[in-house]
Amino acid sequence: MSWQTYVDTNLVGTGKVSKAAIVGQQGGVWATSPGFTLSQEEQNAVVGAWRDPSVVQASGVKLASVKYFTLQATPEHIYGKKGADGCIIVKTKQAILVAVYGEPTQAPEATTVVEGLADYLRGVGY
Repeated sequence: MSWQTYVDTNLVGTGKVSKAAIVGQQGGVWATSPGFTLSQEEQNAVVGAWRDPSVVQASGVKLASVKYFTLQATPEHIYGKKGADGCIIVKTKQAILVAVYGEPTQAPEATTVVEGLADYLRGVGY
């Protein structure tokens, strides 16, 4: 399966994620949904967030020019919120899944989708 298929089918295609991207841990966007553009600065921040999650916890995370307040940052995932919208960023062995959701989707619904794909990718070595 291509990286774009994971974004289109397994993330956005579920109806629980409105926009998504897959970023390589070494940098670069592997796949993205239409209209969801992460600047180089945003990509660097997402990749670098895992070095010290407390920085993201304190300053939030910016995705496609939208800043999200960080609710939780651990070595495995970052959860953020902006009003009724939210973001889920999950690290696998080689990739970082970046997903955004909005009303009427609730955080647990979107989190289940993103974390489920992350678990699958970890299981197959990515």
